[in-house]
Amino acid sequence: MNQLMKLLGVALSLGAGIVGAKLVDFIWHKTTGKASPKDEDGLENSLRSAIAFALISGAVRAVLQVLTNRTTQRAANRFAKTRDLT
Repeated sequence: MNQLMKLLGVALSLGAGIVGAKLVDFIWHKTTGKASPKDEDGLENSLRSAIAFALISGAVRAVLQVLTNRTTQRAANRFAKTRDLT
């Protein structure tokens, strides 16, 4: 069952990463009115906006990774406790 928890953690992390990236793109577009500056051909984007986007998206992804790791660990601990009771 430990392998199942690891797979659950990977799936949860991937899903959170996709949702986080979409959320950052959506908020960036609503805030600035421009598409996110992650295209390599987008030289019309200023360096300031590219750095700001990179910092924001990196921070969001780091927070999501910590939250998914903690959630998976809690689920594994809860499963282990219920397994010990039976």
